[in-house]
Amino acid sequence: MPDQPESEERHTMKNLHTSWPLLKHYDQDHLRCIALPLGGIGTGTVSLGGRGNLQDWEIMNRPAKGYNGGEAFFALYAQAEGQPAVTRVLEGILQPPYDGAFGAKTPYHGLPRFRHCVFDAAYPLGQVTLTDPDMPLDARLEAFNPFIPADADASGIPVAILRYVLHNKTKYPVRATVCASMRNFIGTDGHSGKPISNVNTYRQEELFRGLFMSSTGIEPTAEQFGTMALVTTTQEGSHRCAWPAEGWNTALLHFWDELSADGKLAPLDSTPQDAPMGSLTAEVTVPPREERALTFLLTWHFPNRQTWTPPKENTCDQGEGLSCGSPERVGNYYAQCYRDAWDVAQQVVARLAELEAKTVQFVQAFCSSDLPEVVKEAALFNLSTLRSQTCFRSKDGRFFGWEGCHDDRGCCHGSCTHVWNYEQATAFLFGKLACRMREVEFLHALHDSGLMSFRVNLPLERAREFAFAAADGQMGCIMKVYREWQLSGDDEWLRILWPHVKRALSFCWIPGGWDEDRDGVMEGCQHNTLDVEYYGPNPLMGVWYLGALRAAEEMAHYVGDGGFAATCRELFTKGSRWLDANLFNGEYYEQRVVPPKEGQLIAEGLRVGAGAKDLSDPDYQVGPGCLVDQLAGQLMAHICG
Repeated sequence: MPDQPESEERHTMKNLHTSWPLLKHYDQDHLRCIALPLGGIGTGTVSLGGRGNLQDWEIMNRPAKGYNGGEAFFALYAQAEGQPAVTRVLEGILQPPYDGAFGAKTPYHGLPRFRHCVFDAAYPLGQVTLTDPDMPLDARLEAFNPFIPADADASGIPVAILRYVLHNKTKYPVRATVCASMRNFIGTDGHSGKPISNVNTYRQEELFRGLFMSSTGIEPTAEQFGTMALVTTTQEGSHRCAWPAEGWNTALLHFWDELSADGKLAPLDSTPQDAPMGSLTAEVTVPPREERALTFLLTWHFPNRQTWTPPKENTCDQGEGLSCGSPERVGNYYAQCYRDAWDVAQQVVARLAELEAKTVQFVQAFCSSDLPEVVKEAALFNLSTLRSQTCFRSKDGRFFGWEGCHDDRGCCHGSCTHVWNYEQATAFLFGKLACRMREVEFLHALHDSGLMSFRVNLPLERAREFAFAAADGQMGCIMKVYREWQLSGDDEWLRILWPHVKRALSFCWIPGGWDEDRDGVMEGCQHNTLDVEYYGPNPLMGVWYLGALRAAEEMAHYVGDGGFAATCRELFTKGSRWLDANLFNGEYYEQRVVPPKEGQLIAEGLRVGAGAKDLSDPDYQVGPGCLVDQLAGQLMAHICG
């Protein structure tokens, strides 16, 4: 019977120092649900799992939770002088469940792994510490993707940087090899497609070497077409462009036996296979009680992102846009910055020290603040959404976002105005991207009437096809123009957008509109973020409206539109007083439900139809209930100053 594991403290790596800040520690009993996405803004990601494994390969323009197309793993061969060699997968032990039709679902689950594993993180920096009493080396994986506020391009690189720091805990020199193995799965994204005639090619340059993965069989216009690269900055090592095409997993057995023999692999060129497995090693000798680091980069380049709204009556609003087979493509901005995955590696390796230093500087500054730890964790870790498939940049550099993601597709298209009202990170960290969102809303999604399509169809020539307005979303966009102007100080940008902002606010006052009687209170049919329509005054729309009036007043004054500024001030004053006098019950703000009268006009584009069907007694109203969103607009007002 094997020895029982000793305490975790005994197996925490000693004498390893890093400048990386730490915000959250996870012990071995709390690793199963960790997935730290490695990838840039708009590039897709592969996630670092809690055991040091790579999972969720979402690099081909769609979500792919649970997809392990790359089947990538790293292994460590170590031989202390005069001692037997030991080989382990550079991961912690498997987590339950272990059962399945062919055993555990984890790729290569039968290979030995490190007995002890802990995870430390301060996004986007993830560290996995691996120890094993039978291994002469401890290992720490330091993984990240550059995240540099105000530099969206440097924060939008399709790369996962993986550095293995090896610490010799013995009194003997240890000869070590880290071997990366990965399948060329170009052509399949976990949802559709299949690899056809993929090829791995070994390349060597002055600063790095590795495997370039391409395909001769995938249609160049396919969404799953592209390239990948697996490289290391260590010049000493071996490689294998393919594993033998053998059955019954004998290729894995031969690979493991060969690596375990002396830490080297005999070269094997890519043979005719659809999805060849490639391996790349980096070799080093670690002196007694010292450490050495070996760096690997995984890069990718998949340029053919599809529109999320194929040109048909069903605009794929529930996230089918990525699988509707549309010939229209919006592309990826990052693909304009790099020729292919090898070019990504070339550019990143040349700047690696700078990119890491600036990333660490940001995280260190944030973690050094006096905010409560739970607040720092919530704020910092949720920045990962910017790098998920929730967000993307089209070929022209514009920034778009779904409402969120299903496991294998986006959910609810269109940079939805009311949903994105709740997001602040983009504006404060990447202001230019936020400004591009406002430009789409006011220069492309705004109709001549002042109605703003709260979901943007793509390409932008079709931005106004979804001809419905959301009251909270449209008012929030006005406030966000003010926010972006305050943060950027770009007066010319404000002057360009101002006529459209003015038209969007004036839309409130049209016949059958939200505030037809111009009393500063929204009483009309108000579609909103809860996917229903409210009828009658309520705090959710009322406060967003007041915030938009105040923001518009300030902007109008600045551009010299005194008359409109006065109108906004008058309506704000009346509306603010009315809400306090009529909706506040001493504890919170209620809704006064006012069903439309028979024959009463509801302006076109205000009723989406997701809510009440019987307008004489509309359901989905809050009435005297306490609405969780009642002061969302007030929060934005505080943020705007």
